[in-house]
Amino acid sequence: MERTLILAKPDAVQRGLVGDIIARLERRGLQIVALKLMRVTPALAHEHYKEHQGKPFFAGLIDYITSCPIVAMVVQGPRAVDVARSTIGATDPAAAAPGTIRGDLGLTVGRNLVHGSDSPASAAREVALFFRPDELLDYARSSDTWISEN
Repeated sequence: MERTLILAKPDAVQRGLVGDIIARLERRGLQIVALKLMRVTPALAHEHYKEHQGKPFFAGLIDYITSCPIVAMVVQGPRAVDVARSTIGATDPAAAAPGTIRGDLGLTVGRNLVHGSDSPASAAREVALFFRPDELLDYARSSDTWISEN
């Protein structure tokens, strides 16, 4: 079972699209194992976007992601990274396929509603940035039951 990080960015929160984003991911068969409304600190933003440091758009990324609350979530399922990214659509909403989150709801590259990890390795790193291990629930797909540590 694979996990990935999804961020409903400030524009998704401001436009009231978080519920639609969650519903689309759930309809694809992904299960939410962590979810929270939060503000991204500048330190967290710098760590999250560190691979873009030094690029001309880096400061804009930091300013934007810290500008208002986001909804961070971890979803899981078979090939969760690939399933989530195909549901999200291309980075540029104008190039994103109809039926994807960005294709149906996105406006511009800089305001493209959602982030999804691009690989299982990135997902592991990003999940650890946004969630403590005790914030992640365990769900056993084979038995369709939640596992409790209590």
